[in-house]
Amino acid sequence: MSNSRVDLKTGNIRSHLIRLTIPMIWGIAAMVSFQLVDTYYVSLLGTRELAAMSFTFPVTFFVFSLIMGFGVAMSSVVSRLIGEGLEQDVKRVTTHGMILVFGFGLILAVIGYTLRDTIFAAMGADAEMRPLIHDYMTIWFFGVPFMATPFVGNSAIRAAGSTFAPAVIMVSVALFNAALAPLLVFGMLGLPRLELQGAAIATVLANIVAMVAGLYILGAKKKMLLPLSAMHMHAFGNSAKRLLFIGLPVGLTAGIGPFVNTIIIGLLAGYGAESVAAFGVATRVEAFSFILLMALAVGMSPIIGQNFGAKDFTRVNRTIRDAIGFSVLWSIGTAVLLIALAEPIAKLFSDDPIVVYYTKMYFLIVPASYLFSNLVNGWGSAFNAMGKPQMSVIMTVVKMLLLLIPGVIIGAKLGGVMGIFTALAIVNVVTGLGFHVWSRRVCAKLESNLALKTP
Repeated sequence: MSNSRVDLKTGNIRSHLIRLTIPMIWGIAAMVSFQLVDTYYVSLLGTRELAAMSFTFPVTFFVFSLIMGFGVAMSSVVSRLIGEGLEQDVKRVTTHGMILVFGFGLILAVIGYTLRDTIFAAMGADAEMRPLIHDYMTIWFFGVPFMATPFVGNSAIRAAGSTFAPAVIMVSVALFNAALAPLLVFGMLGLPRLELQGAAIATVLANIVAMVAGLYILGAKKKMLLPLSAMHMHAFGNSAKRLLFIGLPVGLTAGIGPFVNTIIIGLLAGYGAESVAAFGVATRVEAFSFILLMALAVGMSPIIGQNFGAKDFTRVNRTIRDAIGFSVLWSIGTAVLLIALAEPIAKLFSDDPIVVYYTKMYFLIVPASYLFSNLVNGWGSAFNAMGKPQMSVIMTVVKMLLLLIPGVIIGAKLGGVMGIFTALAIVNVVTGLGFHVWSRRVCAKLESNLALKTP
């Protein structure tokens, strides 16, 4: 197997950032577009359907967070095995990882399907809303294994040095989903009108296509899968242990955000389906607007990791400075655009005046805090790259569990929907400023410790 590692310890840092970030933009955009496209088409069905779709977001993102943990684990383990030249172990871990994540997806599907009514009732969905939610989620849960497998498979492909192939796969299936969804949602070209069920079916079929394409590239092109006649299942436990050791803590930490969103949606449900629908629209648009920053977080990680390993803290600091500097500029620009275009964006997804009102309210309050919230995200990615995930966990737990949950509860009591949105913004500002100062001090201490250990 050819070694496709790139030396990031030399050369222009900004050039490295650009080269590593651009391919990720397309892949992340494709993933985010799945729910944005579904949200748009479902919004044309009516406010209750849009609200039902919004109830699903925290649950689907919690599941995706767990799967993302396996993706991070696969990338970490496989890339290190490639670097060590252990070709057979690469094939073993990749093959067993595909089996493991498909099985994990099946378990999540069964649990989700069994508890779906309990979950959404606890989130505040009323008896009339839950059948609409079940129309989408029953099918979506069935498709979890088919979503998990290509995502983790693409992580293995990236670990082998190819960022182009995973991006092509995800963009292609995103276009497939965008084309198929309206046909099934509205019953075009002689197909039955399936509404929410149609959106879910389109997503599942697109993920099946992605899974087939990903497995083909892994097996036929990259030669990273074992043949069926020699699966080495006696070593499955070892492969699973290596992946679960990283995947479970990363996935559970990433799942804190969606968990907190279930609480926020539960609070909003007390003010009507319109506020839930508006929150769903706003957060989907928000996610789409930060695709570039998500890609940058992925792109800067190997640069920081290699230079941290080489004890070159000058390049580590420069990478963090450049990445955070760009994040600040992008956050300010995004905030200005969303505030200026709040009403047109809201009306694009709904003609219900109450939904439009709450969507505008969100965009007039929360974007002003993007600058600070993205500081936390940037530092979290940097610490993960330096092999210090506990720092990222501390920031996530403090922000989401210790501050945001009490904040939105107090905000709801004091100011209703506006109070909830205001609490989001205040917590973003407080944690962004606080953790930026704290992170700089932690980095200085890490640099000092590295200097003492250097002979």
